[in-house]
Amino acid sequence: MSFNLSCKKFAQHTLVEMISRALRENEIAPPRLKLEITESAIILDPAAAAEKLRRFKELGVLLAVDDFGTGYSSLSYLRQFPMDILKIDRSFISGTDTPKENAEIVRSIVDMAHSLGLRVTAEGVETQEQLERLQSINCDRAQGYMFSKPMAPDDAGIMIRAAVSEGVPN
Repeated sequence: MSFNLSCKKFAQHTLVEMISRALRENEIAPPRLKLEITESAIILDPAAAAEKLRRFKELGVLLAVDDFGTGYSSLSYLRQFPMDILKIDRSFISGTDTPKENAEIVRSIVDMAHSLGLRVTAEGVETQEQLERLQSINCDRAQGYMFSKPMAPDDAGIMIRAAVSEGVPN
């Protein structure tokens, strides 16, 4: 289960305690939760962000840098913070034709992330061609309209329950 944290939500002082309590009360194993945090949320207060991220890692939740490439994209931040996943912004992936320059940027991001021990998810995958290009450069995961369009909450609940019962990883 993934949860996007806005800058405002990430800045809340009680966030770690709130998430810890929610995990306990709902009997959710921490590794089943992935918190997605934008670069801009982290750079607002890097020292506080580092401490909060360290506490999340102690809980055992997964941490992802969301929309990588749209913010400051500081490579030093990737080394400083205990992240598990880097999510490449859809602007590098989606569209009818990905220019060669974007393909090279994506390849470089995937290689760099892997060298830092991070898994990579490409956002905005819409076509089989895009998926195949990502697979050819060893991108770990992909998400986008190719896999599912936005859906009503009840339909999403049905899909999630089916995935959980089949043991599909998050």
